[in-house]
Amino acid sequence: MLFTSCNNDKKLSGSLVTNPITMSGDADMSKLPVIKFYKTSHDFGDLSAGESVRYSFKFKNEGKSDLLISKAKASCGCTVAEFPKTPIKPGEENYIDVTFDAKGVIGFQNKSIEVFTNAQPNVVTLTVRANVKRGR
Repeated sequence: MLFTSCNNDKKLSGSLVTNPITMSGDADMSKLPVIKFYKTSHDFGDLSAGESVRYSFKFKNEGKSDLLISKAKASCGCTVAEFPKTPIKPGEENYIDVTFDAKGVIGFQNKSIEVFTNAQPNVVTLTVRANVKRGR
């Protein structure tokens, strides 16, 4: 069988991904990237229905190799996450920007965003909360 792809998007080099697990079971975790968020949750407080708000989660690569973020998956369509598409070098900081749109929702909202990386553990969960009220 032959599989091909018509997607010509720029790909990140496979040499940027480090797999510390060997067949022997020995693991060298010292060379991996380490994603460290300064804050993993944010409360927008009271919002009016239909309001759209944004928060930037700041993080740092505290590891010894390039950090790659492959995706940021929100728990619902009312929440969108934007993330850097290029490698984050050791010691560098960057942001995951999360937008919450309160259109069509009422009451207490607790949304999560799963951030998938090449660090260990490879998934970090961010959360945003809001109390959406009918018009002010």
